[in-house]
Amino acid sequence: MKVIVLGAGVVGVSTAYYLASAGAQVTVIDRQAGPAQETSFANAGQVSPGYSTPWAAPGIPLKAIKWLFQRHAPLSVRMDGSVFQLRWLAAMLSNCSPKRYTVNKERMLRLASYSRECLQALREETGIQYEARTAGTLQLFRSLEQVEQAERDIRVLRDCGIDFELLDAHGVCKAEPALRHSRASIVGGLRLPDDETGDCFQFTNQLARLAIAKGVQFRFGTPMRGFTRDVHGAITGIQLDGANEAPLRADRYVLALGSYSREFLGSTGLEIPVYPVKGYSLTIPITDDSRAPVSTVLDETYKIALTRFDRRIRVGGMAELSGFNLDLRQRRRETLEMVTNQLFPGGDLSQAEFWTGLRPMTPDSTPIVGASPHPNLFLNTGHGTLGWTMACGSGQLLANMMTGVPTAISSEGLGISRYLAPSQPPTRGFVAGQPA
Repeated sequence: MKVIVLGAGVVGVSTAYYLASAGAQVTVIDRQAGPAQETSFANAGQVSPGYSTPWAAPGIPLKAIKWLFQRHAPLSVRMDGSVFQLRWLAAMLSNCSPKRYTVNKERMLRLASYSRECLQALREETGIQYEARTAGTLQLFRSLEQVEQAERDIRVLRDCGIDFELLDAHGVCKAEPALRHSRASIVGGLRLPDDETGDCFQFTNQLARLAIAKGVQFRFGTPMRGFTRDVHGAITGIQLDGANEAPLRADRYVLALGSYSREFLGSTGLEIPVYPVKGYSLTIPITDDSRAPVSTVLDETYKIALTRFDRRIRVGGMAELSGFNLDLRQRRRETLEMVTNQLFPGGDLSQAEFWTGLRPMTPDSTPIVGASPHPNLFLNTGHGTLGWTMACGSGQLLANMMTGVPTAISSEGLGISRYLAPSQPPTRGFVAGQPA
């Protein structure tokens, strides 16, 4: 079976690796010069199944209104002039009920937990190196209200069998000793001991090398125009950007183009609700180990993660809905620096590298993994802020589905069908999501 995977980010490369492991003949196409050059380049560095939490949550609509008037808000909306943005926002708001939140979080935890198992197996099998740490994630609470709100997540964690520790302020400092220097008021935290960290860029490039050893071919620096189709509408190939380039053909195709997936599908008549949610990061050299985190610390107030690499700290977060704008906004850097200085003061922020990327987000925060209405087209996109967390599991799950191997977990609720009305042809857009 010949397969073309579109996209060489962490999701696309993971998919290619597992397809090749299953015996498929795989080609990966990407417009960039190498793997992980866009969203996977400088993300927050987390593999956090336990923190697989929908952005669409009870209370978010009210919080979003308050954030409009805050300088350091974790979420901001800047209208991009598209009807799609308005429809996407309406669909997201429809997922903010307690019932929808519980359904979506279970789906995310199911895939993310499986993905961690796949990553651990991959690491044991190949010895892949990417500055990995297995010291967990610590979610920090600055108020008692946040501690009370965590009870909702704890119930889901318990139901899904995810280990956790609810800590007081003393326990927080025991888990992350450098927080003793913190200038913030910390009342407690939720520690997820099984979460992991590392450099996603290194991981994706190392995995690409392992995939090449399995026969995967990569075509970098290759812009694509869209799918070609026959008179019946079936997909027959990939049209490259060059006028004289012949379409590339395969038996099956996997779309893993992240935020650009929806636009690329335009020629097929299938619309998927994947919107680019802009995030920012700083990468800061460590000058004093005693003032650096041990693993990942997640500030619940500002939705910012501070992750320890070997000799660097990656500070990433925020969600900005502003279309495909990639401007580096100084105000966002100020927010990242403020949180860093409050939690881990004493670092040299003048040496920090400032970066932004677009996360492909669905209205319910759950990715779209599985078959499409087109028989030879499969989707692996919409992972939002959890692309690396879910990459290995998504790749293995899709590879099993495409090769007819029984899947290790249920794929219920992960496919595009939840956004298509029962009698709705693919050309008529998407609905908010199927009922639980």
